[in-house]
Amino acid sequence: MAKAVVIALVTLLALPAQAARIKELVEVQGVRDNELFGYGLVVGLQGTGDNERVLFTMQSIAGMLGRLGTRIDPKEIRVRNVAAVMVTAKLATFARPGTRIDVQVASMGNARSLQGGVLLLTPLNGPDGKVYGVAQGALQIGGFEASQAGSLERKNTTNSGRIPQGATVERSVIPDLAAGPLTLELKRADFTTALRIAQAVNTALGADSAQALDPAAVQVKLPKDSTAVQTLAKLEALEVEADMRAKIVVSERTGTIVAGDKVRIRPVAVAQGGLRISVVATPQVSQPNAFGQGQTVVTQTAQIKADEGSKPIVSLPATTTIDELCKALNMVGASPRDLIAILQAMKVAGALDADLEVM
Repeated sequence: MAKAVVIALVTLLALPAQAARIKELVEVQGVRDNELFGYGLVVGLQGTGDNERVLFTMQSIAGMLGRLGTRIDPKEIRVRNVAAVMVTAKLATFARPGTRIDVQVASMGNARSLQGGVLLLTPLNGPDGKVYGVAQGALQIGGFEASQAGSLERKNTTNSGRIPQGATVERSVIPDLAAGPLTLELKRADFTTALRIAQAVNTALGADSAQALDPAAVQVKLPKDSTAVQTLAKLEALEVEADMRAKIVVSERTGTIVAGDKVRIRPVAVAQGGLRISVVATPQVSQPNAFGQGQTVVTQTAQIKADEGSKPIVSLPATTTIDELCKALNMVGASPRDLIAILQAMKVAGALDADLEVM
């Protein structure tokens, strides 16, 4: 049997429940990033751009030159220093005109590399078709490509890159929060957490200020003497003990197990044994006698040995914490990969009170 691979077992030990700020648990409805995209040209490449087979690149070059007063037929363009690219960015809420944001650039054609390229002025559009920003600047590539005399050396991807602070916001997106009421959207929907947030808000702002609409939303009324900014700044600092479903996440590819502190197991008996099979080939050389007419012959003989582990059946008691669960499973003497199979079998048997998610 092959040598076992080193496996990491990660568990959350049974620690006292800790509260989290509402800022980490919720998002304010309407306050979110907005996706922008645009089509542009990257110039200044060292012969690694799109070739004449990429027709839309040649048409884009001809159109750009036409706007600059130079008329040329796209079919007559033969350049390899230009590449057609898509430009994407995220426009943060409340970003004012003139704010600089990062942009990502990725090749659309058959360019080999965007290394050393410069993005020409590219409008960035939103889903509504309006222009919210413009991008331009030198690309930063997270890799390189070098070729000489048929030899090629490449590191990471050279067909995409980024321009830090490469776009300027031209139009802002500002949600109207002054009218109220505010809706706090939970990042992880949970009935208990939503109710606790509503209770914490009512304690801070007064009775009937907040109401849990569902496990994913809490509605908050604005106080008469307070603005939305003042109210949210006060609510974000409140601490609430978040609740969640008991879950165990396992990855069979890496042998990793991550378990929450609310995992419980019922009394169960576990028998775990491994079958080990080894095949050893030994060469046998047969030679003829001296001055004989025979030939030297090499044959292979194999020895096959099968051994099944004889581990006893272990009775796992009911546990109340993840620490006790780990100790109980360690009684079996199994590796983390074996524990994954044991956990799956325990879930099927109804002895595991937790959601089991396999990545």
